[in-house]
Amino acid sequence: MNKYLKYGLIAIGVLVILGAITVFLKKNSKPSQLFKTETVEKQDIVNKVIVTGKVIPEDEIEIKPQISGIIEKVYLEEGVKVKAGELIAVIKVVPNEQSVNQARGRVNNAKVALTNAQTDFNRNKALFDKGVVSAQDFQNIQLAFDQAKLELENAQNDYQIILRGSAGGSSSANTNIRATVDGTILEIPVEEGDQVIQSNNFNDGTTIATIADMNKMIFEGEVDEAEVGKLHVGMPLEISLGALESSKFTAKLKFIAPKGVEEEGAVQFKIEGDLEVSDSTQVRAGYSANASIVLDQKKDVLAIKEALLQFDKETEKPYVEVETGENQYERKEIEIGVSDGIHVEVVSGLEEGDKVKVWNKLEKKSDDK
Repeated sequence: MNKYLKYGLIAIGVLVILGAITVFLKKNSKPSQLFKTETVEKQDIVNKVIVTGKVIPEDEIEIKPQISGIIEKVYLEEGVKVKAGELIAVIKVVPNEQSVNQARGRVNNAKVALTNAQTDFNRNKALFDKGVVSAQDFQNIQLAFDQAKLELENAQNDYQIILRGSAGGSSSANTNIRATVDGTILEIPVEEGDQVIQSNNFNDGTTIATIADMNKMIFEGEVDEAEVGKLHVGMPLEISLGALESSKFTAKLKFIAPKGVEEEGAVQFKIEGDLEVSDSTQVRAGYSANASIVLDQKKDVLAIKEALLQFDKETEKPYVEVETGENQYERKEIEIGVSDGIHVEVVSGLEEGDKVKVWNKLEKKSDDK
């Protein structure tokens, strides 16, 4: 082999070895793992709770009949505004045959009693005029005659009420279903021909109509037991409605239930707030709504993401690691304040501009040289 060729191959081999050593040293001179950092900045922290619920009228009045029967005519429709006393529907009475027979028998008995009392009255009237019967005895006979007439009148009225629902077809007849308050008719769950049951001590009765004042609306929702202790009456609410996404409404918390109800393993407490509705906005009963309740807030304070926090295993105090150089970090214990679930206020331990280690390690890419 030519000695020059031999020396050339040796030189090339040496160069290859030196190049490999250089690449190896360069590769190992960089850290094998790097960390992201986030800068401590000032921002607003708002701790609030979101409550789901619905918007309903403050008072809903159910109109129920005072007599059983069949709906003969419905005069109004849902959504119509009514005044107290306005006629909503009329009921056709379907009398009970036994009650009718009893009432008819009472009328017949009253007629017989009246005929007997009148005969007695006429006989004693003639004797009284002749001076045979004393005035006191005649007064007692006249009283019995008057009572017999009243008994017949009452029996006839009761018979008419059982038969037709009214003694004389007056505007206050039980068959006339009228509004008891001013408001808007939310629902008429019956139709003409439906049978209805009267309201009494043993039965709530059939609802003919539901009326509410749509100018007095409230938000009704449920709060988890973990949050209810932070609420108090008078707190402001910001209400957003699913049907009116572009509109926001204000309300004031007016009621917090003293007793919770367990639902799917969690205890929920009902809350209510008076909703302020403008005349130009139509809010319908039953709209789904979310109420935002601010529990605490801080303006322009130092804050970091809660995900950056670590907690000492022994003291359980929070700390973070702050960058002091390239891939070099120093542990610093901090004091935290208000949190919104994502960011948390830093009361002490950090300065604005500090870079805090993020615990998501970045493996060095294969093309890093």
